[in-house]
Amino acid sequence: MLKKYRILKWILRSLMITIIIIILTGLYIANLLPTEDITLPQSKASEISYLTKDVPSYRGKILAIVTSTDSLGTSGKGTGYELTELARAYYVFKANGFDVDVASPLGGKPPVVLDNDDMGVFDYAFLNDSIAQSKTNKSLLLKDVKPDLYEAIYFVGGKGAMFDFPDNKFIQALVKDFDKNNKVIGAVCHGPAALVNVTLENGQSFLKNKQVSSFTNKEELLLIPKAAAIFPFLLQDELIAQGAVFNEGVMYLEKISHDNNLITGQNPWSVWVLAETMVKQLGYSPKQRTITAEENAVKVLNAYAIKGKDNSKALMKQIIEVNKESISRELLISHSAISVLQGNLIKFYDLIRLASYAKNLKSNK
Repeated sequence: MLKKYRILKWILRSLMITIIIIILTGLYIANLLPTEDITLPQSKASEISYLTKDVPSYRGKILAIVTSTDSLGTSGKGTGYELTELARAYYVFKANGFDVDVASPLGGKPPVVLDNDDMGVFDYAFLNDSIAQSKTNKSLLLKDVKPDLYEAIYFVGGKGAMFDFPDNKFIQALVKDFDKNNKVIGAVCHGPAALVNVTLENGQSFLKNKQVSSFTNKEELLLIPKAAAIFPFLLQDELIAQGAVFNEGVMYLEKISHDNNLITGQNPWSVWVLAETMVKQLGYSPKQRTITAEENAVKVLNAYAIKGKDNSKALMKQIIEVNKESISRELLISHSAISVLQGNLIKFYDLIRLASYAKNLKSNK
């Protein structure tokens, strides 16, 4: 009886110590986060110099296509297009002299997904931009789109694209038309679902032997373990099955594939470089832009994944002290949480320490 009591006492003591550690860790992490910028939701495009100064003369139009699907199959969960994947590309195109139209399979107001943790200046500016909102809320009906009006096409991601992009005959016709006329085709995250099931006039898959990136199986299954049962297919698998050469980057970090006029990106963190690569492919040098704190955090995370902690710390020092730029500590901490889901506690600890290092560097500026 006494032995059982000692075991129970040991269990209770261990639980108490664990709870205390979790609470202290939570408080420490909370202390690493910057103060919330309450002015961010009021951001306006007219106040962003990148969008108002030295904008080149009109260079043509780009068509952005978003999903009309608002639910994940029969799961009961909502979905739509990812706001950040539209907003950031939209403004890169605008800043570089292109007008942008928005279309969707059903036309009208498409469902949108807003992730408050990822929202930045450009995303809130998009929500406060009456012209951008009018174009989005009154999206063109795909069947009415005239491809001759556009220099490039951009398929926006969002999980809904997995349901209404692959078998849409109007999307397939657009992809074939743009390919035939040597126009630029871009797609990000789940947007490359638009490229599956496209058969060219020679009977071959559009994707055959093409270098492609998209949301990966690992990224999908970590967040949605039953993804294979919810979606019509796993996008990476389907792209490969149709002949694509799939290029997989580090999970949830920037990665694009550039194959002549086809430019595809792995996830939302690839949007900036993808949109600017599209501008280059269209024959122009992208306008200089201030690198965001989120992009710098992605660089640090990539350095950590490929070269280790010391290299990532050296890069952080370069970014903050030499380049005088910021690093998103929120993104570093978000990736530390992802490492817990992966069962990698060493990586969790390292990324928390990197967030702390970024805070110290900023404080010493």
